Amino acid sequence: MGDIPESDRLGDFPHPREVSTLAGQHDAEQAVFDAFMSGRMHHAWLLTGPKGIGKATLAYRMARFVLRYGMPEIAEAARAQDLGVTENDPVFRQVSAESHPGLLVIRRPYDDKAKRLKTVITVEEVRRTQGFFGLSSGAGGWRVAIVDAADDMNVNAENALLKILEEPPARSLFILVSHQPGRLLPTIRSRCRTLALKPLAPADIAQVLAATEVKASAEEREAIARLAEGSAGRALSIAAGGGLALYKEIVALLMALPKLDVKGVHALADKVARRGADEAYATAIELLTDWLQRLVRVGAGGLAGPDLVVGEGAQMARLAGRTSLDRWVEVWEKITQSVARAEALNTDRKLVILNSFSMLENVAGERIGA
Repeated sequence: MGDIPESDRLGDFPHPREVSTLAGQHDAEQAVFDAFMSGRMHHAWLLTGPKGIGKATLAYRMARFVLRYGMPEIAEAARAQDLGVTENDPVFRQVSAESHPGLLVIRRPYDDKAKRLKTVITVEEVRRTQGFFGLSSGAGGWRVAIVDAADDMNVNAENALLKILEEPPARSLFILVSHQPGRLLPTIRSRCRTLALKPLAPADIAQVLAATEVKASAEEREAIARLAEGSAGRALSIAAGGGLALYKEIVALLMALPKLDVKGVHALADKVARRGADEAYATAIELLTDWLQRLVRVGAGGLAGPDLVVGEGAQMARLAGRTSLDRWVEVWEKITQSVARAEALNTDRKLVILNSFSMLENVAGERIGA
């Protein structure tokens, strides 16, 4: 891909097509393996669950396995026990290099004029499947299309995909990766076999962090795993963006609510909004909004989880008790919307940070019934 960014790649970490292992999703992988080996492989699979838990990694494992073996008899003769294909196998190398003729990946394309990724998967991207499935099949007769993420399709793209799913070509395999399957057309969901992947256990996240050689102590990896809340992708993002230090800095500011350290907020905004700090900015926004979600959870009677900063759980409880829970939900929604609007309009990120903390200060200063 050269210097062109990929919508489905996380920072500088290996792309899912380059990863040979899958942590914590044995049941989901076994379901696919059993379906293939029994000769009852469904033509379309919908892989669901939160971001960063291995859906795309499983999708590429499925694709490699089907393209490598083609038929259950060949896989059985090779004594395959799971969907794994060794890294030195030609199929693995071709998929990793994006050069396998039997695999098509549909994702948000790069806009050469705007010099950025498009915000949606367009109908033109989905229509590439027509020519792809019209080509003669390779070894084993399979052709595989991965849509990542299916949630990114606009309405026209969804309708185009639906037409293909309604009359699937012989020995075709569609793998749809979806973080929010409820956004997809019900008719698309009904034509797929849904496979719900689960959030990862802390031990699985630690395994992923170790495999990617993230430089962190055992204590830091444990803290990252707790912040990640079951998502290995999020754990990697936190690690890459200096997330632990950022989290402590953000929480230190939030601990002062209903008053804010204005100088501290400006220092944080300057740091994460500067040119070249994309990962730090994305991580800071995610950590801030997740802290708010935990506050709302506490206000609704849930648990905040163990403190990573001493006293943060008690502060969440205090803030949740001061102001209507609806107001905290409202400010979370406004911050989320302002982030999306700023990205769409390419506006100043520093203002996003400053305005977010200003909204928090305003709501924290309110009192129920006042």
